[in-house]
Amino acid sequence: MSKSTSCYPKLSVDTTANALVSQSGAIILISTAERTGLTRSLSEALSPWRKPTAQHDPGKILLDLALSLAVGGDCLADIATLREQPALFGPVASDATVSRLISTLAADEPAALSAINSARAAARNIAWLHAGEHAPNHYIDPQHPLIVDLDATLVTSHSEKEKTAPNFKRGYGFHPLLAFVDHGEHGTGEPLSFLLRPGNSGSNTAADHIHVTRQALAQLPFRTSGAVGKKVLIRTDGAGSTHAFLEYLTARRLSYSVGFTLTDAMAAAVDDIPEDLWIPALDSSGGIRDGAWVAELTGLVHLSGWPAGMRLIVRKERPHPGAQLRFTDRNGLRLTAFVTNTVVGSLQTLELRHRRRARCEDRIRTAKDTGLTNLPLHGFAQNAIWLAIVALASELTAWMQMLALTSSDARRWEPKRLRLRLFSIAGRIARHARKTRLRLSGRAPWSGLITSALARLEALPAPT
Repeated sequence: MSKSTSCYPKLSVDTTANALVSQSGAIILISTAERTGLTRSLSEALSPWRKPTAQHDPGKILLDLALSLAVGGDCLADIATLREQPALFGPVASDATVSRLISTLAADEPAALSAINSARAAARNIAWLHAGEHAPNHYIDPQHPLIVDLDATLVTSHSEKEKTAPNFKRGYGFHPLLAFVDHGEHGTGEPLSFLLRPGNSGSNTAADHIHVTRQALAQLPFRTSGAVGKKVLIRTDGAGSTHAFLEYLTARRLSYSVGFTLTDAMAAAVDDIPEDLWIPALDSSGGIRDGAWVAELTGLVHLSGWPAGMRLIVRKERPHPGAQLRFTDRNGLRLTAFVTNTVVGSLQTLELRHRRRARCEDRIRTAKDTGLTNLPLHGFAQNAIWLAIVALASELTAWMQMLALTSSDARRWEPKRLRLRLFSIAGRIARHARKTRLRLSGRAPWSGLITSALARLEALPAPT
């Protein structure tokens, strides 16, 4: 027998064990779904699509799909990772049953999406109530509003699917428009509304922005009309700077902060701003940013035709080395602008608030880590249902962090780190005295984080 020269132990492998659980950490997600009432809400909302003799609840099937995405899956077949662990995830539908349900819901897509969204809204209401001071809507006012970010992304398709089309970046696939609520610098964020669109959809289509905003506002657990609307800020890039969209936001009495493309005349008017009116811009930590200044351009340009009360704020900065200037840049300085109807706060803080829209890119990236990278089905309506499942998986993860991990750095961990450190922890099912216990690996560095998170969730009142 030769001596091994490997630096790892030499092991023999078999598949005889059946009491092991490979995704034990996912129990936090399950507990979050139960404490927010998501399990019951989905079951009730999707009951019209359950056949009288069906063994599996459509609501649980969708929730199981969302759980499989949250722990790393990216297609329907990945639900098998849950099916092999019935002691933790309960009875899980077969691939054929899952496929039939998606086809059934896709055949009645508007009603099915409405039902799923109503279940999400009900669970969100409970989640934010449980979160208390950690909820996004805690202590919001016109000066510190709840921020809803809108942005689009490109999803590549490597095969022919319904309504796939070339996009403006010479790719091919879909061009969904997404809305997220920002949890602030100490948290992450959660999806509110996803709209699936063909790849050749316009970036600045006002009707799509209005539709996504309406759907997003419907997800919020409080009224957004009247004076309350000023407590909600819609934030997006220059794709939202259309007359129709800004007029809609103004009519709804919502606050907004929207990127704006300067015309040649507007860029030339920047030279008319006195030097003493330029204020140093702030960096992400609130300190003075060297080489960047902000000023208001509202009174120096013609804004007739735009909504009343719209302010135009411009930023100039030294371009970073290697950057190419545009025709609208002036005197070797890069110009960017945005419009807002907020009347309180300094220009510095308003500009910093708008630049923090970049956090929406983080939300899109995490959504792509949770099933958005690939729309795996052929039908457009089927992929719209898939997009709703991605939203479920993303917000279930966000609620788990908001409710159970508030006192830990894990509050801001992204999906890949959550999977590696928490969800993938192994465990063993132990049965004794008519009780079933999940024994986590004692050597896992973050197993204590799971037990403390479960204790917080168990302390929450059960949904009524």
